[in-house]
Amino acid sequence: MKRLRAGLSVIALAAGLSAGLGAGVGAGVGQATASTTGAGASTAYCGLNLGSVTAGGDQTTQRLTGAKPPTAGARAVVPNLYTDGAVRMSGSFITQPTATGSLRSGRVVLGDTMYQHWIELDKAGKVTSSELARIGGGWSKFVDHETSVFNDNPTHPRNYEYALRADGVLFRWVVGDNGSWKSYGSAPGFSAVKSMTLISKAAAYDTFLANTRGGALYTIRIPVNTAMKPVVTKVRAATWQGFETLVAGACGNYGTVVAGIDKDTKSAYLYTFGHADGAKTSITGHGKVPGTFADPSYFRWAPPVKSDWLFGE
Repeated sequence: MKRLRAGLSVIALAAGLSAGLGAGVGAGVGQATASTTGAGASTAYCGLNLGSVTAGGDQTTQRLTGAKPPTAGARAVVPNLYTDGAVRMSGSFITQPTATGSLRSGRVVLGDTMYQHWIELDKAGKVTSSELARIGGGWSKFVDHETSVFNDNPTHPRNYEYALRADGVLFRWVVGDNGSWKSYGSAPGFSAVKSMTLISKAAAYDTFLANTRGGALYTIRIPVNTAMKPVVTKVRAATWQGFETLVAGACGNYGTVVAGIDKDTKSAYLYTFGHADGAKTSITGHGKVPGTFADPSYFRWAPPVKSDWLFGE
């Protein structure tokens, strides 16, 4: 498998200079499903493949299911993948089967530096190869990041990286087929955002769901053009401030399944959303997820790029 390596600072990225690292091979843990579809669909079987990195450097996988009350499967753990406490942020990871086991790929921030991480496991789940390739520095100024790969063209899918800086500026880059990174717009005004999670990928836009420190819940639709003028729509006015992290996955064609993680109480709550439509958006609360959620970083296990369709809006 070919690995591309290059490095540059976030400042250079924002200035529009190109360098960096290509996207890893994509595939993933199973897609969330719903028992029926449509506005009145039953969402009892919608679920989310939740990933995390523990304080001890383990990477975990856990299936959360939107029954009432919600259920949580056993956590699968890959131990000691990172140095204790090294990972500040992890974006979504994808996984694909190989002849000898599986391959995982995603982007992580260790201290001030972002890396592309490839992990190969054998059929017993033991790590046979773990390779970190440096993308660039300057990431200690950022509080969130996520990758959006849209499969409108299977040969050359759209590959964006989004990142929210601590001062509330939201950045976007295009990750090229040759491994280059190129600035593709930025937008200020998001300093109140506490957490954001990708809920829609479409030919014309990406959409995030975000909660604020004041408790409001919004969608942030980002059109696919260089102007990068996000369309912000209020979904709820209050009560969402308790979650430090939101992680979302597809719920069939119905909408979105969302885990809200409260790090103060080390608890998680599961919700299913209908298609986002401002204050008209239907939200079903499934309740508190059993277990303790105390890890410093949580992320989505994404299905294969060719089948990773998010229909949140």
